[in-house]
Amino acid sequence: MQTVVSETRGPVALSAFSRVTVAPLVRGAVSFTPEGFLGSWQTLNTNKTIPHCIDQLEASGVIDNFRRVTGESDAPFRGFPFADSDAYKVLEAIAWEVGRTGTTDYDEFTDFMIGLIARVQADDGYINTWVQGGESPDRPLTAMRWSHELYCLGHLIQAAVAFSRAAGRRDLLELTIRYVDLVERELGFEGRGDVDGHPEIETALIELWRETNEQRFLALAGRFIDERGHKTVGQDRLGYEYFLDHEPIREVTEATGHAVRQLYLAAGAADLEIEQPDPALEGALQRIWDSVHHQKMYITGGLGSRHRDESFGDPYELPPDRAYSETCAAIANFMWNWRMLLRSGQSRFADEMERGLYNAIAASTALSGTEFFYANPLQLREGHRSEENAPAGRTSWYSCACCPPNLARLIASIDTYAATRDERGVQVHLYGSASIALTDGPDAPRALVRTDYPWDGRVAVSLDQPLPVELRLRVPGWTTGYTVLVDGAPAHPTVEGGYLVFPARSVVHSVELDLDLRPVIEHPHPRLDASRGAVAVRRGPIVYCLEQDDLPEGVHAQDVYLPETAALEVAPAPEGLDTPALSARGAAVRDSSDCPIYSTDPGLPAERELDAVTLVPYFRWGNRRQAAMRVWIPTR
Repeated sequence: MQTVVSETRGPVALSAFSRVTVAPLVRGAVSFTPEGFLGSWQTLNTNKTIPHCIDQLEASGVIDNFRRVTGESDAPFRGFPFADSDAYKVLEAIAWEVGRTGTTDYDEFTDFMIGLIARVQADDGYINTWVQGGESPDRPLTAMRWSHELYCLGHLIQAAVAFSRAAGRRDLLELTIRYVDLVERELGFEGRGDVDGHPEIETALIELWRETNEQRFLALAGRFIDERGHKTVGQDRLGYEYFLDHEPIREVTEATGHAVRQLYLAAGAADLEIEQPDPALEGALQRIWDSVHHQKMYITGGLGSRHRDESFGDPYELPPDRAYSETCAAIANFMWNWRMLLRSGQSRFADEMERGLYNAIAASTALSGTEFFYANPLQLREGHRSEENAPAGRTSWYSCACCPPNLARLIASIDTYAATRDERGVQVHLYGSASIALTDGPDAPRALVRTDYPWDGRVAVSLDQPLPVELRLRVPGWTTGYTVLVDGAPAHPTVEGGYLVFPARSVVHSVELDLDLRPVIEHPHPRLDASRGAVAVRRGPIVYCLEQDDLPEGVHAQDVYLPETAALEVAPAPEGLDTPALSARGAAVRDSSDCPIYSTDPGLPAERELDAVTLVPYFRWGNRRQAAMRVWIPTR
C-alpha cells in the first residue's frame, strides 16, 4: 500500500473541547535542518535507529510471535508477555517519519506488519500474541496485573493514530478500534471495571477520541483512570504502589511506584483534565509534579532510583551510582511535561522537557544510533559488574526492549514539540536550527531559526516580512542572563511566563537572542545525602561528567576532586567525541587504592594538582569505551 503524506497533527492533538493555554502546531509547521543538533538526531534516527529496530524485531522473535499465532512459524514464543508493544512503537516511529519526510522506505515492512497483525486478530477483535499463542494460562483480559494487554493495546492505538494522522492510512486504525470495542464490552461501563497493571491505555484512548470524535473512547479512558487506585490488580510481592493501584490518583500526594507507570498515568490524567476540567485532578497533577521535579529527579532529568522495582524512592533518595533512571521514564516525563505545558503555557514545563531531552534521553543512544542504555546511572565505578538492564556500556537490544523503540518514536516526532500557538501567535520552546510557520496554510510566512544550540547561546530568528503575529521565545530557567537585538538594535522586550514577547509588527527583519552559556557548578540539596560534599558541572542545559578516558595515566576517576571555586572553560571535543568539552582548572587528586576501607585516621593520602580535568557532556559518556564515569565530583 502506498502511503500518502498529509499535513496533519502530531502525537498530541486537541479536540474542540480541549482546555489549553497553547496548542500544538500543525505537523510540518516546524522543520529542523539537518546540520542542527535536533535535526541531525532525527537524521540519525531515520537512517540508523529505525532500520535497526526493524531488524531487531525479527532477530528478537517479536515478529515470529505474531507468525506463530497464524501458523506461519513454529518457533517458541520469545520475549516478555508485552513484546508486541515493541512492534507497535516501531510502527509509530515509522508513521511519524513518513509524515515528516514522505519516505517510502518503510512501505514494504509496514504493509507486511499491518497485514500480519490483521491475520492475528481474533474474530472478536482481540490481539495479543502471548495470550493467543497459548503462553498465558488465563483467558483474555482476565489477569491484567502482569499481562500488559491494555498496555500493548495502548501502543497499538498510538501507532494506528499516527498512521491515520501522518500518512492518511486507516487500515490499522480500523482493526484497532475493533479491539477497543471488545475492551469496552469486557471492561467498560457494563464490564468488570478492572485496570491493567501498567498504565498507558489512558492517554492512547484519549488520543483515539481526538482522532475519531467518538466520545466513548474518552469515557473509557476516564473510567480506567477513575478505577485505578482501588486495588483491583491483586496483591503482589511488589505491592500496590508498584502498579499505581494503591490509592485513587486524586488523593495521591507524591510520586511513587514504578517510574514509567507513574509518569504514563500522569500523562493520561493530564490529557483527561485537558478535556474534562477537574480541580481535584489538577491539584493531584501539581502535587505529583512537585514531588517528581523537586524531590525525586536526578540532575540529568533521570527518574527512578531503585533497581528492584524500577521505582521512585523516598524524597532525595537519589544515589548516582545505583541510579536506575530508565530511558522510558525520561521519555514519559517529557511527554507528561508537554501536556502540562499545553495546559498552562508555563516555561517551567518546557525547561524540564529540555533537561530530560539533552541529558537522560540523549544519553540513551550511542553515536552509532544502534546501541542504547536501558538504565542511565550518574556514576560508573571501575570494575562495574554489568547487569542486563544496567550494563557497563550500551547494547544493541534488550530482552525487555521497551526503550529503543520508544526513543525511535519520540525522535521521529520531536519537531512537533518545538513550538505551539495561541490566538495571538507562536511560542518557541525548544531551540534548534529550523524553519517555523507563523500562521496556518501552505503559503504561511515562516521564521528561519539559525543556532548552534546547545553549544552556543545565540538564537537568530530571521523573517522574510514584518512579524505577522506575536512571537514568544523561551528564556530557559537555567540562564543567568541574556541580551536581545531586534533588527540589529539592542532591545528589552517584555517577559511573561518565562517568554520574551515580541508583538506583531514589532520586528521587521530579525530577532537575536543571546543566552549566557557560561559553565556553572551545581550543588545538591542538603538532604541529597548520596551527593553531599560533591558538585556537578552544567553549561546551559547540558550536564557534564568526568570519564576515565580523559585522565592522565595513573589517575583514577574515583579519586578526582573538584574545588567549588574551580575555573571552568570551554575546550575542544576530545578524540572520539563530537561535542565541546569543558576544562576544569585547579582539580586535585589522591590515590586511595591502598587506603583501608575504614580507619580512625582522619587524614587523607597526599594530593597532587592536575593541570586540568576534562569534562564531557553526560549524554556522550561511554561512546569511546566502557570506563569509569561520574557526574557528581567530590570537592575535597
